Amino acid sequence: MTALDIKLLRDVRRLWAQVLAVALVVGGGVATLVLAVGSHRSLEETRIAYYERYGFGDVFAQAKRAPKALADRIGEIPGVAAVDARIAKLALLDIPGFSEPASGQFVSLPDNNEPHLNRLYMRSGRLPEPGRTEEVVVNEPFARAHGFSEGARLAAILNGRKRELVIVGIALSPEFVYTVGPGDLMPDDRRYAIVWTSEKALASVYDLDGAFSAVSVKLQPGASEREVISRLDDLLDPYGGQGAHGRKDQTSHAWLDHELDMLNNMSRTLPPIFLLVSAFLVNLTLSRLVALEREQIGLLKAIGYADSSIVLHYFKFVALIVATGIVLGSVTGTWLGLRITALFGDFFHFPFLVFAKAHRAASGPGGLHGTWDGTGHRDPGRLAVHAGHDGATDRRDLLPR
Repeated sequence: MTALDIKLLRDVRRLWAQVLAVALVVGGGVATLVLAVGSHRSLEETRIAYYERYGFGDVFAQAKRAPKALADRIGEIPGVAAVDARIAKLALLDIPGFSEPASGQFVSLPDNNEPHLNRLYMRSGRLPEPGRTEEVVVNEPFARAHGFSEGARLAAILNGRKRELVIVGIALSPEFVYTVGPGDLMPDDRRYAIVWTSEKALASVYDLDGAFSAVSVKLQPGASEREVISRLDDLLDPYGGQGAHGRKDQTSHAWLDHELDMLNNMSRTLPPIFLLVSAFLVNLTLSRLVALEREQIGLLKAIGYADSSIVLHYFKFVALIVATGIVLGSVTGTWLGLRITALFGDFFHFPFLVFAKAHRAASGPGGLHGTWDGTGHRDPGRLAVHAGHDGATDRRDLLPR
């Protein structure tokens, strides 16, 4: 250790309060950058993996009453990879012990198999059995808000008639990550529900046997969304089509996009403010230190120290402050990023979270990589459906809720 290094340690010990203050400001900027960028990337990766794994559609449209045979013609549109025709109707809900008005979006499920698009992630229970018109599956946020579980009962006013319903399952869907009721500005899980029921049951209530009122379309890679929307509008227009739209105008996706944009904007605005303030403080501290040590600098030069050695000495002083801030900020930002990501994951009710680190997904202590299937079992042989998403992790297994 040279004499200048010993002097550096003495300067740091003498000015520890200023050094710590500047290091904390630097750390604040680094922490904000790490948590904002990391959280945004993790949530974006989670959304992409969720959409792809459960078949979120690219184009959506509604009609009053379109024949089922029209779905085959929609599938023949150039660029269309898959079509899911179904019945979707809004209805009033009568919830036991709840006096406020509530409504639900009823969506039909195929009686024979799983839907081609917008597939359900079953949190618990099962799908409605064919022919059991009273059985329904509800979205998890609504079930949580009212403390519902399998076997709970509620009623709905369907096409002017009150019908008793039995909950047989609780699920999530990529189509309804962000559920906002009609006329609402924010989600209200107590007053708005997503209800899935058998197609036969919903068709008999609304006289839609052999028909559908909503359609989702999955596009082939490179397909023209505008052209598909135009052709789809032409096909649905005779049947009361209400105008097809792309994913960017789908309610849930648009709200989720807005939230992620806010997080991305935070990563671009707050860190520069912290870093500019810290640069000003470093400059101020270093200027005062050099001014106070002018006699010492002259003495050092008199006894043979080169200008470069003295400059390097003060550069080390600045580097020590910045390095301390970076270490503190990186550790704090990583810890806060995990918590923020989990908080957003709970708010959006993602079935799993992908924690992105650099270009890979970090899935917990030790850098484990693999896929958690939501039951607490790790399957290292499975890969997420999107390139680089080999760390899809059920948030219950990684962070306490």
